[in-house]
Amino acid sequence: MKYENTLTARFIIRENRFIARCRLEDGSEVVVHVKNTGRGKEVLLPEALVALQYCPSPKRKTSYDLLAVKKGAFWINIDSQLPNKLAKEGLQEGKILLPGLRGQLTLLKPEVRFEHSKFDLYFETDEQEHGFIEVKGLTLENHGIGAFPDAPTLRGQKHVRELADAQKAGYHSYVLFIVQFEEIRLATIHTGMQPALLEELKRSEAVGVQVLAYNCRVRPSEVTVKEAVPFEADYAFSDPNL
Repeated sequence: MKYENTLTARFIIRENRFIARCRLEDGSEVVVHVKNTGRGKEVLLPEALVALQYCPSPKRKTSYDLLAVKKGAFWINIDSQLPNKLAKEGLQEGKILLPGLRGQLTLLKPEVRFEHSKFDLYFETDEQEHGFIEVKGLTLENHGIGAFPDAPTLRGQKHVRELADAQKAGYHSYVLFIVQFEEIRLATIHTGMQPALLEELKRSEAVGVQVLAYNCRVRPSEVTVKEAVPFEADYAFSDPNL
């Protein structure tokens, strides 16, 4: 995934979930759209180096999108629209593998409904297999551990529960975490943020739902899926914001 018209700036302040202010290299201050409603308090700090995309339009309130922020030596992409695109691209190119399938993918279709959920991807294979993939972007990191979510998500809980229903109905069901940074040893559930999500995930795994995590190589203007990383649902995560 490549972004056009990118530039770096310094973060000043986040005014609300959607709007922040940044300082360009020439010293001018600009209003930017934050493409992630998560909290991000541990990275969106005053003077943090950030990547912006210049995308002016008369239909927009701002001319810039905030794409990524640098944490230490590595970049974290915070574009919440990116994980689904990376997941589809990674599956089509064979970078992301779905364990338990016999056949090869013949169809990938976004936003397909099952029960009360629209899952991010529906797939079919040449062995008459079919299933659903729910994609989650993961941006919260501490000491090489990535955790989801960084804010409560009742919607995520419902998706996991209904993936279990799909699995019992004969579909292959997966939760796919796209880790939007590279330096990670392990991915987990942030039980301190939402303990009920962990319990829902354990129940879904017990009926066959599989949980996958893939990290990404992130640059200010480009993000690519890198490789599978370990996932442990009940690993003890230390929230850097507490």
